[in-house]
Amino acid sequence: MLNYRKINNYSFRMWYKLNTFFQKDIFLENSKVRLVPFDLKYKESFRKIIFDESIWTYMGVSIRTEADLNTYINTALQERLQEKSYPFIIIDQKTENIVGSTRLGNINFHNKRLEIGWTWYGVDFQGTGLNKACKFELLRYIFEHMKFNRVQLSADIDNIRSQKAILKLGATQEGIFRSNYVDQNGNKRDDVYFSIISDEWDDIKVKFFKELASI
Repeated sequence: MLNYRKINNYSFRMWYKLNTFFQKDIFLENSKVRLVPFDLKYKESFRKIIFDESIWTYMGVSIRTEADLNTYINTALQERLQEKSYPFIIIDQKTENIVGSTRLGNINFHNKRLEIGWTWYGVDFQGTGLNKACKFELLRYIFEHMKFNRVQLSADIDNIRSQKAILKLGATQEGIFRSNYVDQNGNKRDDVYFSIISDEWDDIKVKFFKELASI
């Protein structure tokens, strides 16, 4: 016989976790980066770094105009309100510059998995080590605070630079998702998917993030 009270209690716990997660403001930081909740007040800082075509080649969108910027910001804010993703602003601790943005998305509390993605950096901040520091804080929060089992990451099949960056996080390449998204020109694009699971995190933290984990 089904225990409906148990089922209802379980459903409530899942709803409560989801609801409180998106409502709370999450702040993460280490010596290199600070992650703060996405907010309209950072629009002027975004304007200084966001209008570069090279940033958006593999992102599925293109930010060329003020209208594009407004749409991008409104979409990020709405996705949090609609409990679709949790967007962050990335800040360089040393200079206090806004350097980009990232998100936690495809969040499944029942199966304890999510995706880190939708990440971009201004051109001057790419290849500076900020991405690794950012990913470390996110991974540590996901595995050590949220107690999730799986994190997945992806990159366009032609975005070799991002694929290499993901591998440097200790992630395992799993396969290719064909026709996984549509780019800004309406073309079907393939993604390469990677993952890190909780059973690996302690070893990965020491091997790939030693300089950050010891802080």
